[in-house]
Amino acid sequence: MSDTSPTAPGPEPFRVSDENLDDLASALAKTIAEVRRQSVVLDRLGSEPDPVPPADQQTDGAAEAGAAGPEKADGPTSAFILALGGEAYAVELAALSNWVNHLLLPVYGREISTTRPWCALWHEHPEAVARLHALWLVWQQLTDTEAGLAGPSTWHRDHLDQALVHLRAPDGPFAACTTSPTRPNHRLLTTPAPVQSGVAA
Repeated sequence: MSDTSPTAPGPEPFRVSDENLDDLASALAKTIAEVRRQSVVLDRLGSEPDPVPPADQQTDGAAEAGAAGPEKADGPTSAFILALGGEAYAVELAALSNWVNHLLLPVYGREISTTRPWCALWHEHPEAVARLHALWLVWQQLTDTEAGLAGPSTWHRDHLDQALVHLRAPDGPFAACTTSPTRPNHRLLTTPAPVQSGVAA
């Protein structure tokens, strides 16, 4: 026996007025940025070793292992990108690249010149990676609502301005790279050899 009851009409489509569309887009962009930030934090937490319980809570075997001497941790001991290796480094660099390419450069990139060089292959310059990563870490902290209303201003004054001065200095990490947008260039500068110190026998 077939059902001959009339079907209920579907719900009316949800419509957003044009004046509210910009607010909705802004809220969505903030939510996406927060999700990405939380994803990076979760990736970091997932790659860190389990904390060691206090000595009074360890089992006999764990206490004996601790007494035998400290063992090297398998996971990263720092949130700083240069302390990471392998896949953890790759994941962190991908997240950093997303922030640099989609937020930092479009807003703060400015014109390339001999007094303000830049390199499109910045991720191949260890100093640039280190400075940009530190800048990104503090951006995450100081643009969070918990940082208060002065957080973004503090980020600009104490962190962004200083980082850009060093990165884009004529003798900075990009000194041998692009100084004109019409002539892209990439060259790593050599670094001083480590000083060998020995004790005379």
